[in-house]
Amino acid sequence: MQLIDSHCHINDKQFEIDLADVIGRASDAGVVQMICIGTDIKSSERAIEIADKYSNVFATCGIHPHDSDKPDKKYIQILEEFSTHEKVVAIGEMGLDYFYDFSDKKIQKIVFREQLELAKELNLPAVIHNRESDADLFNIIQLAKLHNGVVHCFASDIEFANKLIDIGLHVSFTGMVTFVKSLHDVIEKIDINKIMIETDSPYLSPKPHRGKRNEPAFVGNIVNTIAELKNIDPQSVALRTIETTRDFFNLPSD
Repeated sequence: MQLIDSHCHINDKQFEIDLADVIGRASDAGVVQMICIGTDIKSSERAIEIADKYSNVFATCGIHPHDSDKPDKKYIQILEEFSTHEKVVAIGEMGLDYFYDFSDKKIQKIVFREQLELAKELNLPAVIHNRESDADLFNIIQLAKLHNGVVHCFASDIEFANKLIDIGLHVSFTGMVTFVKSLHDVIEKIDINKIMIETDSPYLSPKPHRGKRNEPAFVGNIVNTIAELKNIDPQSVALRTIETTRDFFNLPSD
């Protein structure tokens, strides 16, 4: 069964020592492509470096809401320069996070809006972070008239998922689906053609790997849970999410 990890942070310090082994284990587990996500200038640069080295890794560049109060003053220009690299497939991770108090909400909104505009100008998809900010997030996306984005690590309800899908966005699910029961209703009801799968590694390890560092090789556990909840074959989930992810990020098919 072939798989794509649509959102991972293998540019994180936790992978510095054994990155080659991590990518090797992912390949052995059937993961044919991985999207390495940038969250600030440094991690975006590192994501590009990794994508340069490994043919099955692609990169994004962006400013995470946790870092929105401290980016380089020329961050939009820097992200635009990064975007010219052939392995950069999206802008982000960007968005809003009202759970933690790492950045002022007003600044988060400004940086989010600016990155959405950049993604539109570059005709690249937007990778969006959302935590306890549904209303503001949706309003900003609507005002920006964005129709090519994914809300990663989806953790809201089916009503919000459908609102996003109705305006053209996708949603992506992590290992949380294996242990957060409130997401089961979303999985059961959502259109499978509008979802992607991700590990968000090194975070949110799925069962039975809870308590361990997460890595792309574990993405199959998410597929199996979605297949069980939707009462369809895991291979069907894998094939549909691969097709959706490749189309969304404009990835090569071989």
